[in-house]
Amino acid sequence: MDAMYAIVRFFVAGGPFMYPILIVFAVGIAIAIERYWTLAQVRRKNEGMWSRLQPALSNGDFEKARKMTSEDDSTVSQLLGMGLARQGAVRRREDIEIAMEESMMEIIPKLEKRTAYVALGASIATLLGLLGTIMGLIEAFTAVANANPAEKADLLSASISVAMNTTAFGLIAAIPLLVTHSVLAAKTSEIVDSLEMASVKALNVITALAKRKAEA
Repeated sequence: MDAMYAIVRFFVAGGPFMYPILIVFAVGIAIAIERYWTLAQVRRKNEGMWSRLQPALSNGDFEKARKMTSEDDSTVSQLLGMGLARQGAVRRREDIEIAMEESMMEIIPKLEKRTAYVALGASIATLLGLLGTIMGLIEAFTAVANANPAEKADLLSASISVAMNTTAFGLIAAIPLLVTHSVLAAKTSEIVDSLEMASVKALNVITALAKRKAEA
C-alpha cells in the first residue's frame, strides 16, 4: 500500500507532462505486444509449413509443392510460391531467384510494420520528460524570484526535485520500449534469415533437379 501511494504521489508531483508520457508508453507497449504476437504466429506457421514442404521439394514433386503453397497463407508459402510458379515456366535459376526476391521485398515491410513506432515512442517519452523538467524549472525559478530570501533555497530545491520527476518517468518509460524494440527487431531478423535460408535451399533443389534432367 505504501509503495502504491509513493508511486501515485510521484506521478502527481510530476505535473501535466506525466500524462502524455504515460499515453506514449501505453501506446508503445500495445504496439509491441501486437507485433510480438504477430511475429510469433508468422514464425510458427513458417516452421510448420516448411517441415511439410521440404520433403516435397527434396523429392522433386513441384506440383505438390505448388499446390501446398497456394493453399497456405504463411510467408514462406508466399515466398516459395512465387519461385515455384516460375519454375514451371522457366529453367534459369536467375529468373526464379528474381521472383523470390520480389516476393521478399513485399514480405519484409509487413514483418517490420509498426515496429519502428516502438523506438519512436521511447524517443518521444525521453524528450517529453526533458521538456517537462525544463518547464518545471522555469516555473520554479519564476516562483523563487518573488519569494522571501530566507525561503528561496528550500523552495528552489523542492521545486527542482518535483521538476526532475518528469525526466525520471520519461526514462522509466523509454528504457523498456527500447529493449522491446531490440527484441522485435531481432525476431524480425530471425524470420527474414529463415526465409532466405528456405529460398536458397529451394533454389538449390530446383537447380540440381533441372541439371539432372538436362544431363539425362
